[in-house]
Order: sequence, then structure tokens, then C-alpha cells
Amino acid sequence: MALKSYKPTTPGQRGLVLIDRSELWKGRPVKALTEGLTKKAGRNNTGRITMRRRGGGAKRLYRIVDFKRTKREDAVVARIEYDPNRTAFIALIQYSDGEQAYILAPQRLAIGDKVVSGDKVDVKPGNAMPFTGMPIGTIVHNIELKPGKGGQIARAAGTYAQFVGRDGGYAQIRLSSGELRMVRQECMATVGAVSNPDNSNQNYGKAGRMRHKGIRPSVRGVVMNPIDHPHGGGEGRTSGGRHPVSPWGKPTKGARTRNKNKASQKLIIRSRHAKKKGR
Repeated sequence: MALKSYKPTTPGQRGLVLIDRSELWKGRPVKALTEGLTKKAGRNNTGRITMRRRGGGAKRLYRIVDFKRTKREDAVVARIEYDPNRTAFIALIQYSDGEQAYILAPQRLAIGDKVVSGDKVDVKPGNAMPFTGMPIGTIVHNIELKPGKGGQIARAAGTYAQFVGRDGGYAQIRLSSGELRMVRQECMATVGAVSNPDNSNQNYGKAGRMRHKGIRPSVRGVVMNPIDHPHGGGEGRTSGGRHPVSPWGKPTKGARTRNKNKASQKLIIRSRHAKKKGR
């Protein structure tokens, strides 16, 4: 999809750059593959705000996306759709027995293309298979961390990982962040990179567009009072001090907070921060 810019006929359209979605399906989603989505406004089950700067936004229907790809039958891509719940586009596929499902649409997947999931299938965008039947060097997305759980890695717009090697029952994958990690070879992954790679190049033009997405304004800690934030207070303009922290005193702005004893730590061969050590 290409980017679309606008003439500055209003202040909100000056600098506005959006994704051209004219080629996507213009109707409503398949009703059987949708469910209601309750607004949370950043609150957890006790009603406390656990994620700041959330609230409002346009009403959404949740599209049930098949991240597991367990059905071993040929399917045809019926259409490519917009999904308000994610940055990537989704594809409606129809199996030979008539069943329909939504999957993440990879780049270069077109209407009428055939996709299939199996132990060893063709290396074509949209086909899913475990790493046991995949050639080394394949670009993949929607990667499982545990066999049968469903894809969790590389699901956002334009993301992908590369299958770079095998090692004793594990597959080595290089993520777009630079991290090199291992997953079990029985884990499923889908061939190709996720659609909508230009998503990060959008310029929304005005605050109202972010409010439609359910994102509220961010107030910097340095402009607050001392009671509201550790960076607050002081005479004149201050930068926040030598040790920037969150409102709850945790180090921020690049400080590492990952638990070194985390169970998955041993599966990370090279951290995504490793390339930054030379600075």
C-alpha cells in the first residue's frame, strides 16, 4: 500500500500522511468471525488505571484471527481487510470445505492466492509450517514461542524474522530488533513479512486522530508538581535530574529492567542491546 498526502486546506491536513487503503475490502467483516470488544480505558479488573494515556476512541469490533494455523487444508484468499485492532491488514481465507478464517496478511499476498498449512509446504507468502520443514534463510512472521499456543512474535505491521539456523531441537531466529533467539523446531511460523510496512511513516496531522484511536495526551513529568512525579517541581525549567525515573521510581529512558533470572533468558543467544555496547 502506498502513502497518501493531502493539500493543506485545513490546519489538520497540513503535513497529513496516511496509508492509501483504497484496495482493501470496503464492506463489513464476517459476522461469525467477530465479537464485541469492551472498552477498558487502561484499567485492570479492579478498576485501577494500569496503562496511562488511554481512553475514548471509536467503537471497534474484534476480528477473531487464526494465529495457530492448525487446519491442514488448502484455502483461497477471498479478500484483504482493514483491522482496527492491529497495525497489520488481515486476509479472509476460505478452505475447500467452505470454512472461513482470518489470518494476518503478509506482503505480496493477493486475492485469489492459495495458502496452506502443513509439515512441509511451499515457501510462499501466507503458507505456514513448523521450523522442522522450513529451509534456513526463510523470512517468517507470526512465530510461536510454545508449540500449539499460536503465533506471538512478529505480528505488527511490516515486521518479520529470519530463520538462521538449527541447534539441537531448536531453531535460531533473528528478529527485526537485532535479537537472536531460539524457539523449539516444532513451533509454527508463517512465510513472508507482515503487510502494511508503511504504517510507521504515517503522520496523523492532529491530536484528534489519536483520540479516535483511544490515545490521550501525554504530560511530561518535568512539568508536573513534586507530588505528581519525581521529576516535578524546581525553579524555572529543569531537565529531570541525572537519574530519570518513572512516576513509581523505576529507572527509565533506556535503563534495563528485565529480570536476569527469567526462564526464557537462556533462549536469547544475543540481546537486542548487544549492538549498542560499542557506543
